[in-house]
Amino acid sequence: MKYSKVKYKPGPLPMWYAGNSCWGKGPGAVALGISGILMMALGSSVSWILLCSLQALMLVSGRRRLLTALLQAQKWPIQPSRDMRLVQFQAPHLVGPHLGLETGNGGGVINLNAFDPTLPKTMIQFLEQGEVTLSVARRALAAQLPVLPRSEVTFLAPVTRPDKVVCVGMNYVDHCKEQNVPVPKEPIIFSKFASSIVGPYDEVVLPPESQEVDWEVELAVVIGKKGKHIKATDAMAHVAGFTVAHDVSARDWQMRRNGKQWLLGKTFDTFCPLGPALVTKDSVADPHNLKICCRVNGEVVQSSNTKQMVFKTEELIAWVSQFVTFYPGDVILTGTPPGVGVFRKPPVFLKKGDEVQCEIEELGVIINKVV
Repeated sequence: MKYSKVKYKPGPLPMWYAGNSCWGKGPGAVALGISGILMMALGSSVSWILLCSLQALMLVSGRRRLLTALLQAQKWPIQPSRDMRLVQFQAPHLVGPHLGLETGNGGGVINLNAFDPTLPKTMIQFLEQGEVTLSVARRALAAQLPVLPRSEVTFLAPVTRPDKVVCVGMNYVDHCKEQNVPVPKEPIIFSKFASSIVGPYDEVVLPPESQEVDWEVELAVVIGKKGKHIKATDAMAHVAGFTVAHDVSARDWQMRRNGKQWLLGKTFDTFCPLGPALVTKDSVADPHNLKICCRVNGEVVQSSNTKQMVFKTEELIAWVSQFVTFYPGDVILTGTPPGVGVFRKPPVFLKKGDEVQCEIEELGVIINKVV
């Protein structure tokens, strides 16, 4: 399929497809691939139960009985996902951005503003109203509503123009080992400007000022409730949910220019793709135990797990809120695992025509063409 900036581009299949998985091949990967298909059809809870059953079948009776189990599962009635996956989107027949629900990872979109015209049309305004608007979204999720095909909508970043984008450096144990540096004793905080945010399938523009643009897949936390001096034990009450981020980085400006301050190297326009959805915190089993990976032109370059994070979400919110007030819609990029281009031998950087896929288990995949 020809690449289109304004429409979803499938690209190589996501992590549940064993042939292109970030996490290996063989029987386990086959079961993972089948589980992913079932997740699309049956919902995450049922599919994980089936995964365990499928792996047992493989050990006992081989692939023939595994295939039989899959065929039997296909006879079950298809149920929509019950996960809350909030999106901002546009469509040719609609005026301006709208709020919606993604019907499962990779599914179509339910127009929340059509369900309830009184709802705001931006995510920040939606989050500011708290439980009032979330309850409307839950009702929409439970109803049998028309679904806009994914190919007919343009996904925007789930949050646009937040008050702040907070970033965390060297927050993965394995990323510290990659650089041969000690694990930080306190969070290393920097920032991106909100103008760097683009949608999950938008292009990343190589700036003429840099020759060393690099990739970084990251788990992003989206704040849902205002707070200052937040205790770690209370921090999750201030979280709306999670999404996938690509912390594009100009290493020459980050590491050598601008007095080695990181800001300019991190905040060129288009250097913060986000999406595809804001997955609410109650829809994520454990944000600190999610597989995370990045592919460049289909090749796995980063593959780790968020359990490698040095400072977890609660600690980061408590630390940063000592200095600033968090507002609904604020975004925290929680750091990247090993495998970035600058530390390869020789270093590898992005070039025009490259395609970068950043993917996190349960949250989805974002796909950005480099131009």
